[in-house]
Amino acid sequence: MTRAVHQSTPHDSASLHVAGSARYIDDIPEPPGTLHVYVAQSPHAHAKLITLDLEAVKRAPDVVAVLTAQDIPGTNDCSPVMGDDPVFISSHALYCGQSLFAVAARSRDAARRAASLAVAQWEPLPALLTIEDAMAAESYVLDTRTLERGDVDHALQNAEHTLSERFHIGGQDHFYLEGQACLVVPSEDGGVHVRSSTQHPTEVQHTVAKVLGLADHAVTCEVRRMGGGFGGKESQPALFASIAALVAHHTGKPAKVRLDRDDDMVMTGKRHDFRVDFTVGFDASGVIAGVDVVHAVRCGMSADLSAAIADRAVFHADNCYHLPAARIRSFRCLTHTVSNTAFRGFGGPQGMLGMEQIIAAVAAHLGLDPLEVRRRNFYRPGADTTPYGMVVEDFVADQIVDELADSADYSERRAAIVAYNASDAAAATGIRRGIALTPVKFGISFTTTHLNQAGALVQLYSDGSVLLNHGGTEMGQGLHIKVAQVVAEVFGIALDRVRPSSTRTDKVPNTSATAASSGSDLNGMAALRAAETIRDRLAVVAAERFNCAPEDLTFADGTVSCADQHLPFDALVKAAYLARVSLSATGFYATPKIHYDAERFQGRPFYYFAYGAAISEVSVDTLTGEYRVDRVDILHDAGRSLNPAIDLGQVEGGFIQGMGWLTTEELWWDSAGRLRTHAPSTYKIPTAGDRPRDVRMALWDQGENREDTVHKSKAVGEPPLMLAISVLQALQEAIWAESSQAGMLLDSPATPERLLMALASQHNE
Repeated sequence: MTRAVHQSTPHDSASLHVAGSARYIDDIPEPPGTLHVYVAQSPHAHAKLITLDLEAVKRAPDVVAVLTAQDIPGTNDCSPVMGDDPVFISSHALYCGQSLFAVAARSRDAARRAASLAVAQWEPLPALLTIEDAMAAESYVLDTRTLERGDVDHALQNAEHTLSERFHIGGQDHFYLEGQACLVVPSEDGGVHVRSSTQHPTEVQHTVAKVLGLADHAVTCEVRRMGGGFGGKESQPALFASIAALVAHHTGKPAKVRLDRDDDMVMTGKRHDFRVDFTVGFDASGVIAGVDVVHAVRCGMSADLSAAIADRAVFHADNCYHLPAARIRSFRCLTHTVSNTAFRGFGGPQGMLGMEQIIAAVAAHLGLDPLEVRRRNFYRPGADTTPYGMVVEDFVADQIVDELADSADYSERRAAIVAYNASDAAAATGIRRGIALTPVKFGISFTTTHLNQAGALVQLYSDGSVLLNHGGTEMGQGLHIKVAQVVAEVFGIALDRVRPSSTRTDKVPNTSATAASSGSDLNGMAALRAAETIRDRLAVVAAERFNCAPEDLTFADGTVSCADQHLPFDALVKAAYLARVSLSATGFYATPKIHYDAERFQGRPFYYFAYGAAISEVSVDTLTGEYRVDRVDILHDAGRSLNPAIDLGQVEGGFIQGMGWLTTEELWWDSAGRLRTHAPSTYKIPTAGDRPRDVRMALWDQGENREDTVHKSKAVGEPPLMLAISVLQALQEAIWAESSQAGMLLDSPATPERLLMALASQHNE
């Protein structure tokens, strides 16, 4: 029997991507009369708007409309949760780049030129720009949260050894290939059709309706594909969709917003940067007795999704390690910078990196191999609980780590590197090497429980072909092909008989964002149930024809069979249609077992955990700080992968993106709060040349989800990013090899300049 699932099937748009014919928002033919919108921005990080004169803007050539906060018929808010993100400034600017007004013109250049004619009078106000500024001023956008388990003070006071350290974790720009873009066409009944590059069509629909003062049913949001998202198209597109919809609603003409790279980077949120302080108590073997951890999180000027992001960082402050006593405090800092937002991992990477730095500090203090310290602190499956009270039932990180360490010769390579660093050759060249093996345990589910739901609409046509709609969005990660494989498997038909369609809010309503690595879990199960509903109807028709029980039927290889009786699937579908059997069905799925008490920070917020491990080997030039990643070995648990080729692509892409976050991607604001790293010339994402010379990846053969997920698969979108923590740990090991003062923790990103400063600091001690 030919299977559709568990097969390495190409991405459904692969040929279109290669040929350059895949359509994104900016490729859609513009309806006649389309207006192009430019969004003017605040030049101040914090200031009071005194006057705004737009008369010259309105008189500029080809300008059709100029809109401000006063022109909003509904609510001046595009926030995802808290109601604190205005579409346009009404009285105060809260970050440099905040949207002030919109110009709609017959061309984008005309709109941009006209916007420069505005005359605004501002009263500058003091601005808080850094975590240090906000912490000193006790400036918080959300309440401080504390998760505590056990008697932390007693554990620390009675530990054989204690260490206290501080380090910083930088932010990261999403740098998706396709920038923020939206095309809105007004409908004849006063509604709008919104085509948006968004991971969350329902949020765009609801936000546009709120801003326009319409019912949700008057707004349809559609997205066929995005040119990358990484979380940056979860909450962020709502602003630009709202502005385009305002123009369309106001003028009765189609309206389009398309940001250039500089404006996109200035106006949109980033990965949250953290300051992490910790005190850890441990014994002579490195077993941890207790930790006291403080996360100071730069949220920016509004809450956005920071509550859930900061919470997830707290949830992942343990990574793979049992902490008998733990206190984790999370300060959600308000600064006059762009509101930080969702980014692949959603706070998990920052929490996990904090724990891995604790392990590194303990190992350095004791002179032990960090891998041994990691192993001694691993969870025991079914016996240990997380600090938030969830039993870790499915722990397999120890098995993955052991298998990877053996297959990649970790011990032998580490011994060789230690010997090399002590050799005359290392002293002569100034090259130091490092190696590190780090594990990943990442919780899968939205921590906001009600978001763990999905819907699908499957339509079987009388010729036996299938049109698939579901609530997930495609951003290059291969969600559509995976869900199509699930549907093809149900019907036992060839994959090319199933066509995924655009995600539309008028087909599948009230969907959650494609985020939290739950796209396949949620939408795959919803589509599975819809397809099974139709298959069960077909089975009744076939059973009558074959004179057998429906449960005795098999659907495989394009044929429906019962014992020695066979009927082509297409023929059965035609017979069912003639018998007036419905060939369309919706499916719905809500993740089971999860529960979480947000007030107490206790419960089971995750359905299961995804695991993985990586070994990174690096070389550092101690004279310049330049380095290279020489080799990477990865073993990742995708359960029973729905599509191994797609999943391996996600593993490699996630690792490289994580490597960029921790090594080269540096965000820098000047003293006036202006982002200065807002283009490829100043913001350095990894290129093809930065890919490690030797990359060895595999999906774990023994992987199988113990929970009832779709075909026993596991999520693979976000967890691989955190495998890149091994790169930072390896760089740290190389730096420590240059000095007898091992233990200084690197801030990230570990740029060559930062490595050189760390080396200089070690030599000065």
